[in-house]
Amino acid sequence: VPLLYTFLHMRQSLKYFDKMRCLRKRSAVSFLGVLVICLLFMNLYIEDGYVLEGDKQLIRETATHQLNPERYVHTFKDLSNFSGSINISYRYLAGTPLPRKRYLTIGLSSVKRKKGNYLLETIKSIFEQSSYEELKEIAVVVQLADFDSAWCEGIVQDISQKFAHHIIAGRLIVIHVPEEYYPVLDGLKRNYNDPEDRVKFRSKQNVDYAFLLNFCANLSDYYVMLEDDVHCSKNFLTTVKKVITSREGSYWVTLEFSKLGYIGKLYHSHDLPRLAHFLLMFYQEMPCDWLLIHFRGLLAQKEVIRFKPSLFQHMGYYSSYKGAENKLKDDDFEEESFDIPDNPPANLHTNMNVFENYEASKAYSSIDEYFWGKSPSTGDFYGIVFEKPIKINKIKVVTGTEDRQNDILHHGALEVGEKIVGNKKGRQCTTYLRLGEFKNGNFEITDVEHKVLFDINCMRILVTKSQKEWLIIRSISVWTSQT
Repeated sequence: VPLLYTFLHMRQSLKYFDKMRCLRKRSAVSFLGVLVICLLFMNLYIEDGYVLEGDKQLIRETATHQLNPERYVHTFKDLSNFSGSINISYRYLAGTPLPRKRYLTIGLSSVKRKKGNYLLETIKSIFEQSSYEELKEIAVVVQLADFDSAWCEGIVQDISQKFAHHIIAGRLIVIHVPEEYYPVLDGLKRNYNDPEDRVKFRSKQNVDYAFLLNFCANLSDYYVMLEDDVHCSKNFLTTVKKVITSREGSYWVTLEFSKLGYIGKLYHSHDLPRLAHFLLMFYQEMPCDWLLIHFRGLLAQKEVIRFKPSLFQHMGYYSSYKGAENKLKDDDFEEESFDIPDNPPANLHTNMNVFENYEASKAYSSIDEYFWGKSPSTGDFYGIVFEKPIKINKIKVVTGTEDRQNDILHHGALEVGEKIVGNKKGRQCTTYLRLGEFKNGNFEITDVEHKVLFDINCMRILVTKSQKEWLIIRSISVWTSQT
C-alpha cells in the first residue's frame, strides 16, 4: 500500500509538472507572439516616421522655394517619369481635334476677370503677327478655366465670331475641363502667409496649366505657354525656329522668350506629360512660375536660357486675381521682327586664358552670356570651325559690356578660312582671308558672299596687339546666305 500510494503521488506530481511545462510553453509562445507583433508595429511606426519626415522635409523645402535639384533629380526621374496622359475628359467648346501634327502649339489658359479682358486681343495678336506660311505650322489651344458656364459660353461665342476661319482651318481650339476633375481647392496650406483666396487662386492656376499641358502633349513638336494678356512680336515663330535650330545638339528643358511670369516659356512636347504631373503633385505649394524653376533644375538644366529681345509682351493692366493693377512690362521686348542670326553649328576653341566658366561657347549664342579671357596677347585667337562649309551674308561681333566697357578688343581683326585639316578635335583651316579690323571693340560686315569667293569653313577673331585689359566677347552673330 505505501508503495502504491507513493507511485500514485509521483504520477500526480508528474502530471502537475507536465501541466506547468505546457502552461510555460503556452505562456512563452504567447509572450513571443505579442513581442513580435509589438516589434512589427514599432518598426512600421518608425518607418512611417521616416517617410513622413521625408515628405515633410520635401514639402518644407518646396514651400520655401529652396528645392535642391542635385538632391532630388534621381528621385524625381524615378517617381515622375510619366509618359501617359492624365485621365480626364475635355469638352470641345470650339474646333475639333487637329488633323495633323504641327511644329508649335501655343497654349493659353483664361478665367473671368473682375476688370478688363484681353483674351481676344491676345488671340488676334498671335494670328496677325504670323505670316501665312507660319500659320500652317502653329496650333492655338485656349482653355477656358472658369467654372462660370455663362461666361464661358459668352467668350466662346465671341471667339467663334471673330476667328471662325482659324477654327475651320484647324488652327484654333477652345476647351474646358469640368469642375469635377479638379482636386480640393479649399482649406489648402497657406504657404508664405498668403490669404486663403490667394492660395486657392494660384493652386487652381497650377491645375489649369497641368490640364492644358496634358491636352497639348501630342499636338506638335514644341509647345510655348502664353498668358491671356500678351502681345506678340512680328514673325515670332520664325525666330523661335531659328533659336531651336541654333541649339541643335545641346541639352535644354526650357527656352525663355520673355522674362515675365509664365509668358514665352518653350518646351519639347515630349516633356509636357511630366510637367503636367509635376504641377499636379505640388499644385498647392507655390505659384507656377516658381515650380517651373524647380522643374527645369530637376531635369538638370541649371541655368536660365533666355533670349533677347523678348518675343512676347505683357499688355494687361488688370490682373486676373481680384482685378488688381499689374503694370509689369518686359523692357527687352521689340514689336517688329528682329533679324536674329543663324549661327550654324560649329566647334569653338581659343588659346586665350579663359576666366572661370566664361568659356568660348558662351559668345556664339543669342542668350545673355559671354566669353571672358584674361589679357590677350598678340597672335591669340578665338576660332570657329563650322560643321559644314557655308556661304555668309553678314557677320557681327560685339565685345565688352555696359559694366565693363574697357574689356573690349582694342586691336584685332576678323578672318575667314577654307581648306580644313586635322581630326575632329583639332580641325583648322590652312588659309585665311582678312575681312577687316575691329573698331571701338566691334566688328560688322555685310555682303560677305560677294567679297569671299569660296565656301567658308572657319572664322576667327585675331588679336593683333597685346592688351592689359581682359577681353569680353559678348556676342558673335553669323547670318548665312539664303539659297
